[in-house]
Amino acid sequence: MNNTLISRFPHLKQDFAASLVVFLVALPLCVGVAVASGVPAELGLVTGIVGGLVTGLMRGSSLQVSGPAAGLTVLVFEAVEEFGLPVLGAIVLVTGLLQVLMGVLRLGRYFRAISVSVVEGMLAGIGLVLIAGQLYPALAAKAPDSGLGKMAGLPGAFLDAPGDGEALASLALCAGTVAILALWKHVPAKLRTVPGPLAAVGLATLAASALSLPVATVEVKGLLGAVQPPPLSAFTDLASVGVLGTIVAFTLIASAESLFSAAAVDRLHDGPRTRYDKELVAQGAGNAICGLLGALPMTAVIVRSAANVQAGARTKASRVLHGVWLLLFAALLPGVLAYIPIPALAGILVYSGAKLVPVRALAALWGEHRGEALILGVTAVSIVAVSMFEGVLIGLALAIVKTAWEASHVRLEVVDKGAGPIEAYLSGNATFLRLPKILDSLESLPQDRPVRLNLSGLHHLDHACRKALENWAERHSAAGTEPVQVTEREEPPRAGAVSRPTERV
Repeated sequence: MNNTLISRFPHLKQDFAASLVVFLVALPLCVGVAVASGVPAELGLVTGIVGGLVTGLMRGSSLQVSGPAAGLTVLVFEAVEEFGLPVLGAIVLVTGLLQVLMGVLRLGRYFRAISVSVVEGMLAGIGLVLIAGQLYPALAAKAPDSGLGKMAGLPGAFLDAPGDGEALASLALCAGTVAILALWKHVPAKLRTVPGPLAAVGLATLAASALSLPVATVEVKGLLGAVQPPPLSAFTDLASVGVLGTIVAFTLIASAESLFSAAAVDRLHDGPRTRYDKELVAQGAGNAICGLLGALPMTAVIVRSAANVQAGARTKASRVLHGVWLLLFAALLPGVLAYIPIPALAGILVYSGAKLVPVRALAALWGEHRGEALILGVTAVSIVAVSMFEGVLIGLALAIVKTAWEASHVRLEVVDKGAGPIEAYLSGNATFLRLPKILDSLESLPQDRPVRLNLSGLHHLDHACRKALENWAERHSAAGTEPVQVTEREEPPRAGAVSRPTERV
């Protein structure tokens, strides 16, 4: 029997060991993301379970692990605050169905065309808001609602902390958690078999209990008590503009984060490559079920996925088993959650948020591609100042404008031999973005000399430029000089077409 099992699952030993590691990494992250999102802690475990048992079984990316992600924490918190927990389930359900539809329509590959600067700016903005938001529970204080409010209120919260024993205890526990996470890679190898997040939360829990620290702990409702499928009345709110905007934001951000994570995980191993459309269907199926259960939205999570690969996982069995361990924990040991200090979870998310801010990458980008660095910075600041959805739209708009500007390079070469017509050669891509440059150069030509304008070097000439060049030619010719001669780029003749000489303007 054992030989039969080994023959059917030759990598079961490696996958079993890896699943335990991923479970230990995922457990505190699932709980921390749920608490930071303003929902019961058990709902984070539900999303992790679905990510393992449902998405983990489906085709797409064999080694990446899905669950609740820090990258959606801010957006989920805003949605719960504005629309309520029942409507969140409906939003997540529709998000999942849209992801499945996009995967079926084979749109997954196009997410790779999103500007990397926009994605990094999005993650940086999320990281900044996440850090600012989690510093309030670290100070035993209530966080303001807006991103700017969180930033602006931090100095006052820190100044009030020295006179508050609970705030000082919470801050010390949060700081200790962050320190353990940052230094864990330097501890002896035998200790590193315990994942850093689990060690940090475990030590913080022991410290809070042993020292009787006056800190808040996780509230426990029980798995069945926390799972609340959205009622039919929640779906009537889907017609509102705010909810529709949130669905679009969830869909785009969750899909982009999952597929970018898949690309990163592919670089960590030599196994089968990700099939992006199938992975999008898998993520959508998982989110649809999370929505039906009233749980958090899921994405592929690079922290868990990297831990899975580094622990020696070979097949998708490891991520499925990690979902089994989460289910057993949630069913058999939910009371353990009540001992976890909230400042420790805040420390984990502060550390995770800091890793989302690409400080070194931004410095390198500023030296090499300042336009991309500007897009990254503006996207991040817009997310902090306005909101997630609008910030991403601003970043995408900037990226499109930058690309259009760079793609519209045009060169005007003027040859004036002192007598006879002036030769003007336009080459490159003439678009409305370059009209001021083109017209300034042409209008500076002598008005009393004939001009020959050669457009054969243009790869593209848009309608606005063509009209502007025709108007300039009419004005130049109206001064009594010889009409401007325009030479167009010759197009290959169509079958049966009769070629005609270039017209004079």
